Amino acid sequence: MSIPKKMKILILNGPNLNLLGKRETTIYGSSDFETYFDSLVEQFPEVELSYFQSNIEGVLIDKLHEVGFSHDGIVFNAGAYTHTSIALADAIAAITTPVIEVHISNTHARENFRKHSMIASKCKGIIIGFGLKSYELAICAF
Repeated sequence: MSIPKKMKILILNGPNLNLLGKRETTIYGSSDFETYFDSLVEQFPEVELSYFQSNIEGVLIDKLHEVGFSHDGIVFNAGAYTHTSIALADAIAAITTPVIEVHISNTHARENFRKHSMIASKCKGIIIGFGLKSYELAICAF
């Protein structure tokens, strides 16, 4: 009898998400992501979760390339790059691992430029506006 393989999911965060708990707490809440990530690991012991954050677009592309053929899923909050990066969209299209786009805030209830996602059409789905719970919902979707 073989031991079932754990599903491997990367949570990938883009620019300024390293400041969660400090920046615009009325929009993003008062919890830092590392503490929240620890709670996700406890909540999903059957999943091998990993976490990576960068403020640099090219580093995010490199991470997508690195795990995009070996993981079962990527939960991706591209931050403001969501609305500007054709390069991230191309990177998502180039890999075989499915990606779910997430956002903490409801981007459609914010500034007009946030209503369009350059990466959405390359993702398996989108979850927005549920606070940090958006990440949990994305993990459940896999």
